[in-house]
Amino acid sequence: MRAPTTVILVSSLVSLLGAASALAGGTTPATPAAGAGSGAVAPAPVPAPTGDTNGSANVDPASVKPEDMPTAVRMRRLEQKTQALKERAWQLKARVQMLKEQMIGGGVGAQAVITHASDMGSSFRLIKLIYTLDGTQVFVRTDDPGETLFKEKSFDIFAGPISPGNHTVAGVATYRGHGYGVFEYLSKYTFTATGNNAFSTGEGKTAKVECRGYEKGGPTVPLEKRAALDCKTTQVSPEKPAPAAPQATPGSTPLPGATPAPAATPGT
Repeated sequence: MRAPTTVILVSSLVSLLGAASALAGGTTPATPAAGAGSGAVAPAPVPAPTGDTNGSANVDPASVKPEDMPTAVRMRRLEQKTQALKERAWQLKARVQMLKEQMIGGGVGAQAVITHASDMGSSFRLIKLIYTLDGTQVFVRTDDPGETLFKEKSFDIFAGPISPGNHTVAGVATYRGHGYGVFEYLSKYTFTATGNNAFSTGEGKTAKVECRGYEKGGPTVPLEKRAALDCKTTQVSPEKPAPAAPQATPGSTPLPGATPAPAATPGT
């Protein structure tokens, strides 16, 4: 009866030693294999790695702050952004060049100069002025209170290249009534004047379009019908440089009228 007792004591001692070593190493104590009467212990499971081979955890690059990135990575990203901006600038430059060629027709082109003059009386104050050239808005000024815009008597609407051919300029001027005393009620009314003008210009020439806002009619015309806008076009050709005077070559006959007068001698 002493042999079984010895086996049981040995098995208990092995179990206690396994539990103590497991607690010291921070792992789950191993349990004896089933059917092992001699006290054999199964190996403890090895935990799976949670990071890469270097021991670092997997991190999403998009969540890393730029200041926490390595210098090489930051420089690479800056280089990529700079290249993208350069490509965008090149695309815009090509677009501008294409529009310029379409506007001037690929040749010398033509020029247009558009101005507006205000000849309205004191009963009207300009609060908005809009001009379009071939349907494209080229000028807009707004002054809702009507305190500053009416003081300007002339406006430079447009000055630049256009394609030779036919064009149309249109303007819309909006005025607010102005008066004192019994005529103070005019400030509650607005008046609109519209005008357009078709003109044609040739290659290498300049079309000068002069528009003006004025009061048409006289005192008998109702106030709401007085505001008017009119445009007039004149063609201006560029000045040609004066031809240079011909010069005589050495040893050739002097040109008529180019012979210098003899110098006066003393005593004559």
